[in-house]
Amino acid sequence: MTDLPQYTRADVEILEQDWVFRGYFGVRRVTLRHRKFDGSWSDAITRELFERGDAVAVLPYDVVRDELILIEQFRPGALGDGRSPWMLELVAGVVEPDESDSEVAHREALEEAGCTLDKIELIATFYPSAGACTEQIRCFVGRVDSAPERGVFGLDEEHEDIKVHRVSCEQAFAMLRDNKVNNGHTLIALQWLALNHQALRERWL
Repeated sequence: MTDLPQYTRADVEILEQDWVFRGYFGVRRVTLRHRKFDGSWSDAITRELFERGDAVAVLPYDVVRDELILIEQFRPGALGDGRSPWMLELVAGVVEPDESDSEVAHREALEEAGCTLDKIELIATFYPSAGACTEQIRCFVGRVDSAPERGVFGLDEEHEDIKVHRVSCEQAFAMLRDNKVNNGHTLIALQWLALNHQALRERWL
């Protein structure tokens, strides 16, 4: 099998771009053409891209107690969910200019869940919805150094109201099996942990 994907960024030509909207998030309109699989060039294509910056997500893992620290918060994008727009998910935050992924992981773990991490490992790098959004997520697992039993955290100036939950790995894997994890980065992290659970415990204990 040849290397995939077949083409690179050099096989895309940006013809025109401008901002449609710039607020808390942004929308950029791009007109481009790209190489087709037969070697020819596509016609000009215009798309609107949702710009929100890259993000880091981290799954805090208490290896001694074999428990995960998950957070619950309101998500306006899930208002149409028939059950609830509150989600159980990973700690996560947007990467600010000149900020490393490690700095984001440690900062957000403390701000959103009141916990400190003494080690992190990369799980995966992915685009949640590359057909329309430029955001890339770098997802980590973090070894918990200290964490609360429970509590509500978050920054008032960011309108955060975040509830901390301790969930056993057994409970989390049951949630996976029962289709009760309904956001992408948490789903990816828990599936990774299910595959690597024993090996991670052996490394970190």
